[in-house]
Amino acid sequence: MTTQVIFKIDKVIKKEAQKVTKQYGSTYSAFLQQATYGLLDGSIRPGLLQLPEEKFNAKTLRELKKISKDIKEGKNLSPVFNNAKDAIAYLKTRHAR
Repeated sequence: MTTQVIFKIDKVIKKEAQKVTKQYGSTYSAFLQQATYGLLDGSIRPGLLQLPEEKFNAKTLRELKKISKDIKEGKNLSPVFNNAKDAIAYLKTRHAR
């Protein structure tokens, strides 16, 4: 018995992938099936798949750079807590200011 897998992908990417698999004498569907079997037998690992690089707008990029700088400098960070009671007490003292 087989089942159908449905997922969304950019139309242009799908067309290009179909062209590539056709050049190898196969279908895109057959390739996806092979990739799934490869995942199960260990010949393909998800960590090896290359994901597209995330692109941020200018404002978000500035904010992320500032956050990264603060983390490196140890600024604007809350301490580590061993229990929720201490965390809540810390938040209450910070909020009371």
